[in-house]
Amino acid sequence: MPKVIAVLGVGPGLGLSIARRFDREGFTTALVSRTETRHASYRESLIGTTHTYAADVTDPAQVEAVLARITAEAGELDTVYFGPADIAGPRPVPLPSAGADTVRAAFDAIVSPAARLVEAVLPGMLERGSGSLLFAGGLSGKYPMPMLGSLAPASAALRMYVLTLNAALRETGVYAGALTIGGLIERGDIHRELTKRDHGFAMGTLDPDDIAEKAWSLYVERDVAEAEFTAMAAV
Repeated sequence: MPKVIAVLGVGPGLGLSIARRFDREGFTTALVSRTETRHASYRESLIGTTHTYAADVTDPAQVEAVLARITAEAGELDTVYFGPADIAGPRPVPLPSAGADTVRAAFDAIVSPAARLVEAVLPGMLERGSGSLLFAGGLSGKYPMPMLGSLAPASAALRMYVLTLNAALRETGVYAGALTIGGLIERGDIHRELTKRDHGFAMGTLDPDDIAEKAWSLYVERDVAEAEFTAMAAV
């Protein structure tokens, strides 16, 4: 049977590129986004078997339900990709004016869903002795970027969570990897929004297909825990 990848937080940028890259390798793809609005176009862009689901991945009950549906309809999950950049969440607030609730909201949107996802799928992967977990995060989790303010602590926590998970899973047959991204991802919703008007800062763009290609390399080679991408002049 074909292997199955679940893409949680799929959007027209990186999430869809990840799905296309694994689709080309014969994977069955299960795409999860908050609404069904663009599901038909996503299915049309893939050549293999594709399942689409509407779920809010920040809602624990919805995550549990959608993962159960995917397993029942598509099969056991070989790979899970989590892309919080494609999930509607809090906008960055400058840290000097960000209160505790603002910082916590970023953790609730970025870190907690990732941990709940691992809690749900990792036991089965460990039992089978195989599987992969891929997470997209921001470069503000590695280098100070004041313009991303309140999102930076959550990005740093997600990055370290994945790197530590990678180390903890050695010799188990299960892999965890981080895609650490600094730049606007072309074709994505954030890129589209920011290019509509001047937001007071310049940021280069990244081709999501290039990132997806590296994600595939991480999946195959499993020799490093992180791939870094930047379109920024200096960090």
